[in-house]
Amino acid sequence: MHPGEMNLITDVAGLKVGNASDAGLKSGVTVLTADRPFTAGVHVMGGAPGTRETDLLAPDKTVQQVDALVLSGGSALGLDAASGVADGLRAMGRGFAVGDQHVPIVPAAILFDLLNGGDKNWTENPYNALGRAALAAAAERFDLGSHGAGTGGTLASLKGGLGSASAVLASGHTVGALVAVNALGDATVPGSRHFWAAPWEQGDEFGGLGTAPDYPKSMPDTKFSMHNTTIAIVATDAVLDQAQCTRMATATHDGMARALVPAHTPMDGDLVFAASTGAKPLADPVGDPLILGHAAATCLARAIARAVFLATPAAGDTHPCWSSL
Repeated sequence: MHPGEMNLITDVAGLKVGNASDAGLKSGVTVLTADRPFTAGVHVMGGAPGTRETDLLAPDKTVQQVDALVLSGGSALGLDAASGVADGLRAMGRGFAVGDQHVPIVPAAILFDLLNGGDKNWTENPYNALGRAALAAAAERFDLGSHGAGTGGTLASLKGGLGSASAVLASGHTVGALVAVNALGDATVPGSRHFWAAPWEQGDEFGGLGTAPDYPKSMPDTKFSMHNTTIAIVATDAVLDQAQCTRMATATHDGMARALVPAHTPMDGDLVFAASTGAKPLADPVGDPLILGHAAATCLARAIARAVFLATPAAGDTHPCWSSL
């Protein structure tokens, strides 16, 4: 297993990601889309989620594919980003066909970044426009760190951000992860620059420092607040149905727990979407999904560390960046 050419979720052929940020707002939106609908599932493990259209991702629901997935800042107010994405897709003629109408299917999740030092005194919700701008920017290559939905993310002690990573498996399948990090816990071992995710690092993608010489025996300090949540998407070119996507999303949460301590708390809305472009059949319908789940978890752990590693400072920040340690 090794990273794809770009070490981004868009190493899964056919996927595109777009970011839009507002520096004054200290927030933003990230959109994952493709040229055609794709299968998706979701699993929530945090105690304070904020979502749109996640119920229809259950395997027993009528609509089995989506047009885009949205990650946004702004707490519940950020859910309006999905409306902007849906408007943009509808203008392209995209969406679930019902008679002569098209209804874009755009599940979304949000994180809380309303207390991060940005100007939140808007008169009109800015997230609709940010969503539409992120969709318009969708491409194979995109920026990480303090961009998109990760623009205003924070951890217990550091600035969060947007991260991504990929892996090419021996089976020929590709897996990728995309994450906006805004956790109650931390991505680094207390008192050090070492990442919890270090055992899964590929090369020096987040500093190459290796594992910490010592680990705390009790839970590290946290920001113990209500303004948290890490939201992620994992994707593969393997042929997976909605139930298998849901299972991959569930397995991927292991990666969040490897990279953030603590994770899945009552004050985090931790969530993972999983997507399949369906380009490459499974050779082993039992073994391959197991390996895909493990690979997705590993990619997510790496993506979380990359998000924090690549964060950059901005005026008015409430938290320092990893690079300042």
